Amino acid sequence: MLLFKRKFLPAIRSGEKTQTIRLWKHRRMRAGQGSYVPGVGRVRITGVEQVGLGDLTDADARLDGFPTAEALREELGTIYGDQLNSGRRLYRVGFVVE
Repeated sequence: MLLFKRKFLPAIRSGEKTQTIRLWKHRRMRAGQGSYVPGVGRVRITGVEQVGLGDLTDADARLDGFPTAEALREELGTIYGDQLNSGRRLYRVGFVVE
């Protein structure tokens, strides 16, 4: 299951948000896997790859529903805080609503 803050659900439903950045100890999902998003329904994972915080681009940000990479990084800082420096890895997770 992929959990999202309520504010992101309309963008996921509309297809504007097709990617999320997650902080995990190890990869938890694989391309082709199905998942469930409460408030949205079933999604199919289209890709999962490790990414560095500084490697996030404006293109990543737009897929994630943000105008710029800086805005995406700020949100990740708000969500994860000090955990970003905990040795966990960031993963770029692409998905489509089924």
